[in-house]
Amino acid sequence: MNGTAHVAIGAAAGFVVANQFASTPATTLLLVGLGGVSGLMPDLDIDGKLRSKITFSHQVIQSAAQLIGALMILYSLYEGTAADRYFGIGIGIAMMTLSALIKQRHMLIITGAGILAGSIALQEKWLMLLGIYIIIASFVSHRSYTHSIIGAIFFGFIASNLQESLAIEGVFYACLAGYISHLIADSKILPFNKRGIKLFLPLSSKDF
Repeated sequence: MNGTAHVAIGAAAGFVVANQFASTPATTLLLVGLGGVSGLMPDLDIDGKLRSKITFSHQVIQSAAQLIGALMILYSLYEGTAADRYFGIGIGIAMMTLSALIKQRHMLIITGAGILAGSIALQEKWLMLLGIYIIIASFVSHRSYTHSIIGAIFFGFIASNLQESLAIEGVFYACLAGYISHLIADSKILPFNKRGIKLFLPLSSKDF
């Protein structure tokens, strides 16, 4: 099932939750949006379709790092003194060398690390958990842990903390319903899915 379908199903789940809570139009719109976004989250794994949609091109990061490294070298050469000069040059060379090793598959890790850093600055627990989720997802294969009960429980913690932060009733259920809708849509319950999901990882690798 493609991303558009997952968004639509997740949004529908958010709408059902909004109706259950008799939400205002503004809150309904929020819950529908959260359901749609949550319906995409399981595909934030290493081979998922969403991975390349939320990350920059690795070439952008490479170019930025190489430029910063070059500027650091030039600054250290002309403005640095004694040991500081060599230290600055060393850091600049290291940045330029390491940036050449960055590939597109690393961008999801960098995105998660950026969100994690932002959560520290903003002191938002849900954002910290989301950063951790994305970093972990960047290491697991497609339709594995993000498509399992463990993935749903972890995302539930994110949703719970988001609701606490926003203080809006129904946020938790809209997010969780959107996420679970993705798992159902990818499972063998639907006859057109030849490949299912490993719902009970790590206890069982059987497809459902």
